[in-house]
Amino acid sequence: MRCAGPVADSSAAPEPDPQTFDSAGGPGPVADAAQGPSTLLQTLRRLGSGPRGLTEAQAEERQARFGANILPTHREASWPRVLLRSLRDPFTAVLLCLGLVSAAVASWGTACVILLLVAVSCVLRASGEHRAGRSMAALRSLVATTATVLRRAGEDLPPDAREIPVDELVPGDVIRLGPGDLVPADVRLLRAQGLTVHQAVLTGESAPVAKHAADGAGTVAGGLFDRPELCFQGSSVASGSATAVVVATGSRTRFAAAHGRGDARPEASAFDRSVHGISWILIRFMLLTPPLVLMANAALRDRGLETLPYAVAVAVGLTPEMLPVIVTMCLARGASLLARSHGVIVKRLPALHDLGAVDVLCLDKTGTLTQDRPVLHQALGPGGRDEPEVLHWAAVNAWWTLQLADLPAPDALDDAVLDAADEDEVMAYDGVAALPFDPLRRLATAVVRTPGRLGTHTLVVKGAAEAVLERCVLEDDERGELLALAARHADDGLRVLAVATAQCPARIREYTAADERGLDFQGFVTFKDALAPTAAEALKVLADRGVAVRILTGDHPGTAVRACRDLGIAVPPDGVLTADAIDHLTDAELAAAAARTVVLARCTPAHKARFAAALRAGGHTVGYLGDGVNDLPALRAADVGIAPRDAVAVARESADVVLADKDLTAIDHSIAAGRYSGGNIATYLRITLSSNLGNVIAMLAAGLLLPFLPMLPAQVLAQNLCFDAAQLAFAHDRPHPSVLRRPTLLRPRDLLRFIIGFGVLNAVADLATFGVLELALHGPGGLDDRAVFHSGWFTENLLTQALVMVLLRTGRLAAGRGPGPIGWAAGALAAVGLLLPVCPLGSLLGLTPLPLLYYLLLAAVLALYTLGLMAVRKAPWLYSCAT
Repeated sequence: MRCAGPVADSSAAPEPDPQTFDSAGGPGPVADAAQGPSTLLQTLRRLGSGPRGLTEAQAEERQARFGANILPTHREASWPRVLLRSLRDPFTAVLLCLGLVSAAVASWGTACVILLLVAVSCVLRASGEHRAGRSMAALRSLVATTATVLRRAGEDLPPDAREIPVDELVPGDVIRLGPGDLVPADVRLLRAQGLTVHQAVLTGESAPVAKHAADGAGTVAGGLFDRPELCFQGSSVASGSATAVVVATGSRTRFAAAHGRGDARPEASAFDRSVHGISWILIRFMLLTPPLVLMANAALRDRGLETLPYAVAVAVGLTPEMLPVIVTMCLARGASLLARSHGVIVKRLPALHDLGAVDVLCLDKTGTLTQDRPVLHQALGPGGRDEPEVLHWAAVNAWWTLQLADLPAPDALDDAVLDAADEDEVMAYDGVAALPFDPLRRLATAVVRTPGRLGTHTLVVKGAAEAVLERCVLEDDERGELLALAARHADDGLRVLAVATAQCPARIREYTAADERGLDFQGFVTFKDALAPTAAEALKVLADRGVAVRILTGDHPGTAVRACRDLGIAVPPDGVLTADAIDHLTDAELAAAAARTVVLARCTPAHKARFAAALRAGGHTVGYLGDGVNDLPALRAADVGIAPRDAVAVARESADVVLADKDLTAIDHSIAAGRYSGGNIATYLRITLSSNLGNVIAMLAAGLLLPFLPMLPAQVLAQNLCFDAAQLAFAHDRPHPSVLRRPTLLRPRDLLRFIIGFGVLNAVADLATFGVLELALHGPGGLDDRAVFHSGWFTENLLTQALVMVLLRTGRLAAGRGPGPIGWAAGALAAVGLLLPVCPLGSLLGLTPLPLLYYLLLAAVLALYTLGLMAVRKAPWLYSCAT
């Protein structure tokens, strides 16, 4: 095949124009394309190359000037850097501040415990994220390993084709491409034969794109990736062969440009937003509590700065000290189970919580809902009815084109035809000649000899409906009806090929494209995408979990709707949006449209990112599954980015979660793990904050009612340590299955309403305990008022917290289930509350044994408290924050 235009010989070519290259030593992003369409001759002159390639000396000089053809390196953060980064967590910052305040007032025990908790939390989080980073490093690979290049030992010597590492390619190199090859750099075609490439990683369109060595001087509709003479790094050859000249390498390729954009700092995720909201609630409470305690004691009890340690202890009592540890342990445990059981790598631990909060999952069609191959749907006669003879002729064309045109592998559509046809009937013919598919003709022809019909050859033509029908003997109105029939099937999401035949006398001379005339139309063969085997079941499970699926694809909207219909995804009449429609919508209008959209078709990377951002603006927590460079903006725009391990390296590096396979079942497992972890975190927050708030209210009231401190700082610290140790069980609990039915999202306002409601109930129980203590103090025995009060309240606090752990763990009683980690931890906590006042260690803390009357009255208070908990937790307005 001849070159598309005149080409220059590199021996006479000038040196590359310095204006073509940037100051960093590399060509601009597709230097030829960046300066607008140009002829092939102009491109070769700018590159200082020709069809025979570069000499070894030229290649070495350019390697030194432009550098290696490699992507920008990804520097993994070191373990100390990850450890320091974990200190930015708002909860950790709150604890650090409290630790410093405790140290400032000489409360060294409190300060040491707080700083120990901070250190444990940071080490756990840093270790988990560093381990995920090392797992990711094992998945990284180059875009391609070797390339076939034409190089010459000297100016006057012929070129030699050799395999070299792709990092040695330089602008101006001439390379050869064949089926299955990865395009190692941005190139311009010199010559091509039946070339089609997969560039889904760049554009999102699943179907192979035809490429040919066009002159390029004219304007081409569409964007840069629609230029037929250009192929880009990251794409792969589906069929055909080509010779091309390298126009951009390394950091100046389109692939590398997208790689750089992937490093942009993402917006705050759902977990980050929730954590910041809850942190500010706690900060406000903690800033308010110590001044209230100091002022109340100074005004009513004439106690001044001596109550400062107690005020700090009260603030610490309000703080969920174990929260960073519990959150990290829950997430790290869930991430570890996912990695061991399902091969899922969670690179950023908070992303596991975000997975549990996801209520909208955006994904592409190809490779997730459908396999990357078509299957035969129907073989239709001219009247639109099933006609097996059409499939027969289509299979004859596919088989003998493959055999006689010396193609290395069948086209995907031909493969689907051959899978559906009868092999014996196809083999009954004798092949004579073949004209392979050409992107310009848009059809392929096989010439066969029918057994029993000597002296006659049959031309079997298969290709695009318009190209075949214009070569058939048809009336204009008949041709128009057939074109309309093909268009209807195409609009229904099917790919359509037309089949025609012609009889001609046998001959020896070669057949050419001129013989493809006067054909008899046989019918159409239609194809649909093969469905992923696990997609339908996984979609049903996701729907049961409250996760809506949105299809974002570069394909035709009809193709995506067809796949949705085959998989049982309901697509309403207004549920399809195209990219050109997005361009005319404001952000507010797009947010409203995104709420009802199921399929976004013909979209670019920018459209995908804007759509994901619109869903987030509408209050959704968005997950995005992508595997190509075109998915990078959306991976960054979503709350949690997901990529399979066979995705392009830059997509894996930008994602928060990496799957073993591009399979919805793996996502379902990940969401379930996220919801279990998120459910445990939410349960911990509900129980801890409501209990702590109740204790703080009671402490404030006791400080005003009593002539002495209601609890010594050491006793407050010991009580918190006991409760904190018991709360470690939340990291190992398995929540009720109801947690999986809806997203687990921490909503600060709902959480505040919950902790106030149950906190007040807990404070009422504490105040009732004050009444019980009043009766016990005036009983027989003449006990020390202060020691008895401290011991009684210490015991009551631990018992009520044990009850709360059991009753509020899932918002309902876990009937028929064993005690589990929470039950055992609550039992241990209750035992400590009952036994510590009577053991020697209790006397060191200032605790003393209690009279029997107190235990009897306390049992009545706890029974009433249990009834109150069970009644209040049924209020939906109060329990809405549970998940």
